Amino acid sequence: MQPASPPAIRIGRQTAGRGGKGVTVVVGLPLAGPQLEELCKTLKRKCGCGGTVRGRTIEIQGDQRDRLVAELLALGYRDVKKAGG
Repeated sequence: MQPASPPAIRIGRQTAGRGGKGVTVVVGLPLAGPQLEELCKTLKRKCGCGGTVRGRTIEIQGDQRDRLVAELLALGYRDVKKAGG
């Protein structure tokens, strides 16, 4: 039996419940608490926009999927994929 691989990091876009304004959502990060907050701060700075941490997900304002995939890969995360259309 093979050891379980870490879950993939998915980056998608959502507009539901936000008055039609879209956010980019990052899920599946293997971080918690202060580490997640620090990563969110770094990603907001790289994208030049606002964002927040909700639960175990990071929400960044606007459609930043391509930029976030590139930034997470540059930071050393593997198996980062865009989700949705």
